[in-house]
Amino acid sequence: MDGDRTLASDVDIDFGKLFSAVVGRWRQILLAALAVAGLVFLFAWLATPLYRAETRLLIETRESVYTRPAMGEGDRPILDEEGVTSQVEVITSTDILKQVARELELAERAEFEQGEVSLPGRMLIVAGLKSDPRGIPPEQRVLSAFREKLQVYRVENSRVIVIRFSSEDRALAAEVPNAIAEAYLEVQRQAKLASNADATAWLEPEIADLRARVREAEERVAAFRASSDLLIGQNNAVLATQQLSELSTELSRVRANRAAAEATAAAVRGALQEGASIDTMPDVLASPLIQRLRERQVELRAEIADLSTTLLDNHPRIRALRSQLGDLDAQIRSEAGKVREALETEAETARLRERDLTEELNTLKAESARADGEQVELRALEREAAAQRELLESYLTRYREASARRDRNYLPADARIFSRAVVPSEPYFPKILPLTVAAFFAGLLLAVIVTLLRELFSGRAMRPADGAFAPVETIAMPVAAAPAEPQADAAPEDQADAPAARGIAAPAAAEALIAGGVTRALFVSPEGDEAAAAAILVAREVADAGLRVLLLDLTATGAASWPTLESVVYPGITDLLASQAQFADVIHGDLYSDCHVIPIGTASPARAMRAIDRLPIIMDSLTTAYDMVIVECGPVEAPGLTRLLDESSAVLVSLLEASQDALAETVETLQAAGLPEPAVVTPTGASPRPATPGRSAA
Repeated sequence: MDGDRTLASDVDIDFGKLFSAVVGRWRQILLAALAVAGLVFLFAWLATPLYRAETRLLIETRESVYTRPAMGEGDRPILDEEGVTSQVEVITSTDILKQVARELELAERAEFEQGEVSLPGRMLIVAGLKSDPRGIPPEQRVLSAFREKLQVYRVENSRVIVIRFSSEDRALAAEVPNAIAEAYLEVQRQAKLASNADATAWLEPEIADLRARVREAEERVAAFRASSDLLIGQNNAVLATQQLSELSTELSRVRANRAAAEATAAAVRGALQEGASIDTMPDVLASPLIQRLRERQVELRAEIADLSTTLLDNHPRIRALRSQLGDLDAQIRSEAGKVREALETEAETARLRERDLTEELNTLKAESARADGEQVELRALEREAAAQRELLESYLTRYREASARRDRNYLPADARIFSRAVVPSEPYFPKILPLTVAAFFAGLLLAVIVTLLRELFSGRAMRPADGAFAPVETIAMPVAAAPAEPQADAAPEDQADAPAARGIAAPAAAEALIAGGVTRALFVSPEGDEAAAAAILVAREVADAGLRVLLLDLTATGAASWPTLESVVYPGITDLLASQAQFADVIHGDLYSDCHVIPIGTASPARAMRAIDRLPIIMDSLTTAYDMVIVECGPVEAPGLTRLLDESSAVLVSLLEASQDALAETVETLQAAGLPEPAVVTPTGASPRPATPGRSAA
């Protein structure tokens, strides 16, 4: 069985008749369209004209760089999408609308007074379908009418807010949005003034309290520093630490001087002991006396050299000069010894100074270590004092800014009007010509649709579908009648030309089944799917007679069920046999009658055949629930029908164009299997019926 097969219908829409009906009634359609256009034109002509104007606001920060107060990122106005949308709600708030209504005296205008109730309105109030506006306070009625005429929205992907208002008065249409915009800006300014005043009032006691706390913190720092002897020297360093640093520097200098003096004294001592020249020793040559002796020595040597040119070496003059020169050398060495002694004395003095400095340094180290330990507590006190001081300075700065803005009254709103509403020159409603043209075409379309629906529901635009059953000539015969035997004396050629077998028409077969009290009607269709139409027609005739009837499709292709349902994929008898569904799941409603249908189903046929023994039980249950169960068996073999029979069953053969010989062979086969004598039924030219509205499933 193909579950994806498209559902075929036994009727089609005749589009030619539909269009013919529209063309034939073109005068009525045109008159209806003109009537609708005329009514709309009259309504537009008599309607009160409405004027509309709009004011546009731009949400932005109005502070300049020179007057903007110092504030954090979180203090800046929110200009994102949610922030701008929130301003729309502020503009439409009740307080602003009440203020504008009072300023413009809207309560005195007739279009805002809803106290008068018309006669239809009174009838609706009495019926409880409408509330009485006279029970609402006048101010609330004005606000209700105000909101109906007001439209405030944000332009998408921008920070622009549009305030739009409509009124019967063109001047009022422009005054209201401008007044609302001004009132909104004033509310923003007043909100900033209130916030600024609240901040100033809050900062004054906070600043006084902070001043006291800062004073106390600084006093604690000074007291702790004095009690701990943590006096501050240069560069904000503790005095003990500063002295330790200076003493370390002095000790290093003394050690360097002592080492230099010792080295110089040792060098001079070595030179004097070894008799070496002392001319290369800067400290010796730096002595003023040695310098004068050296100068005299040079003069004597120059004089000896001068006299040696005229006098001999043993000359008394030369010997006297050489004697003086020897005395000078002895004096120079004697003075060098004194320099050595001075250097040794200087080195000893440096050693003593170094020892004293070392002792003092050790003392200061202990003092500095104590000061470092106490500085931890001191720094904690200083941090607390610094934090209090910074907070105080911050509060003082904000307080001065807030005071200055309050005194100068400089608190601009974070919005500005960049497009004011002007008095409109023409009304936006009603547009008489566009409304009339639109009404004409709408009426034209509606009239055409009504005409098409009338034709469809009347059935005049329906025709039999392609492949529908063609009417055949029928001869009434009893349900149990056997087919007529050919005459014995007929010639063979006459028998060959004998007409096709004729059976009972579907309505006559339904009447016979009802009259005979048949509870199970088993249809056999040797010719295949097309002959299964007889079972469908008989089931519908029985249902129209008022009996509860069920059509069970046991064909392999679902030929008896798919013309009656909306789809071919409904669960059916195979699902019931395979235990995949219940009775309520497999019983469906016929689209064209009150007959119920069990289709072939969607379960595996092989699995269903394994449970075929359940079929008699299912038949008994269905026979109990329904007045008649009609089973389309298809071209089934005779032995397969025995399990479906009971004491009130009837077997019918559905034929379209079968010869007498074929009919006789089918009847003999069924009787040979012990089945009751069958009746021959053939589909007749029954007119297709439309689907029952709202019917889809049982």
